[in-house]
Amino acid sequence: MNQPLLTQELLSQLQGAPLQQLSGQLGLDPQQAGTAVAAALPLLMGALGRNSAQPQGAQALFGALQRDHAGAGAGGGLDLGGLIGAVLGGGGASRQTDGTAILGHILGGGQPRAAQALGQSTGLDSGQAMKLMAMLAPIVMSFLAKRSSQQGLDAGGLGQLLGQERQQIGQQAGGGMLDALLDQDGDG
Repeated sequence: MNQPLLTQELLSQLQGAPLQQLSGQLGLDPQQAGTAVAAALPLLMGALGRNSAQPQGAQALFGALQRDHAGAGAGGGLDLGGLIGAVLGGGGASRQTDGTAILGHILGGGQPRAAQALGQSTGLDSGQAMKLMAMLAPIVMSFLAKRSSQQGLDAGGLGQLLGQERQQIGQQAGGGMLDALLDQDGDG
């Protein structure tokens, strides 16, 4: 049996109260929010996998995880409640919780396309889709920081892990949308 995708693991951690908080912030019912989160996470993980495919991209991501997102502490669980509270406005934005800035690093100029594609596949408007991705970006980064710490990964190991994640996402139903979205200019 295949080991669960990182995306599936994170999605399972977001069930229950975290998903309720996200759905309330977006003004969606929990079922629609769950569907949207399930579509957004592979998009973000796939984009990170694409970015880290180059050694300098993996090094930049690893550096950001170490510098800004490793606050959960060794052995400490991913404090989703505290992180979601901070992301949803419980305090000033920091480098760890500024989802808009993180999203800019992950998707660059592709943010509007990503929001439109996510909206079309989930029924959200582009504004809701952008807001959802900005809320999820710090959560994804914190999750990856914890995972890389637990597994003792360096930049190369992180790049390899995310490359495998992207490949698995690509083999699933939404993978074609991910590749088309991330490579609309056709440059690979």
